[in-house]
Amino acid sequence: MRLLSAIAFLTLLTLAFAADAAPTPSPRQIDIPLSSGTLHAQLYKPDGDGPFPVVIALHGCGGLAGHSEPVQARYRDWAEQLLKGGNAVLLPDSYGSRELGPQCRVNVKERRVLARRERVADIMASREWLVQQPWAARDRISLMGWANGASALLWAVRPQLPSRNIEPDFRSAIAFYPDCRISSGLGWSARVPTLLLIGAKDDVSSPPACRQMVDGARGRSALARIVVYPSAYHDFDRANFPLHAIGGTSDAGLPEKGHVGTDTEARADSQKRVAEWLGR
Repeated sequence: MRLLSAIAFLTLLTLAFAADAAPTPSPRQIDIPLSSGTLHAQLYKPDGDGPFPVVIALHGCGGLAGHSEPVQARYRDWAEQLLKGGNAVLLPDSYGSRELGPQCRVNVKERRVLARRERVADIMASREWLVQQPWAARDRISLMGWANGASALLWAVRPQLPSRNIEPDFRSAIAFYPDCRISSGLGWSARVPTLLLIGAKDDVSSPPACRQMVDGARGRSALARIVVYPSAYHDFDRANFPLHAIGGTSDAGLPEKGHVGTDTEARADSQKRVAEWLGR
């Protein structure tokens, strides 16, 4: 009898672990019309008819896809977190849609996809597609971006954006370690609540420029808040990514210099803050 009880307990425990380790549902490819060409995107959507809040998630300079997967593990990880919160997640592929690989080490003058131009166009096309979907909550579409994608986000929420009068506007925006140096010099402000998360030791982006940018927006902007994690470097929210210097690597999906790596405390705190910000 004791043996049977032990077996039953182990069976229940195994099933519980299996449920916790259930894989993220596979995304569905979406094709979104652009003024020139087609924007391919990957969609994660909760079961049911909705309407669901939606996060447009913007990849960094390494691109969206992995070697054999349509979405890199780092973005699948966030998609899983956002799905658990009841959000649908749309990930536009700004590089793959234009038959480009990673753009981290491409000279600025040679880049064919710019954060302030093509990537903003991708953001607006994604929103236009979403507001036509019956399962999407039109008044709860938010933006979230990493590095180059976060820089594009900063351009997309500026009051000067020509298409800003399209209603409803974005609900909110969350930027992970953008390059704030240009935006700071241009007197950046936002028309929607914007949260910026960055590590104090980030030597790929520029924490002082981001602090200056957000502080300079006070009094002439929608709510803009910055959180600087004291011990964190670039890519601090990426799971299981040991801290290391970039120099000398041949990985085209990484910036040319600096340090990247997980900071477990900052990662956990950012997950909490993202859920709170989206739930506002």
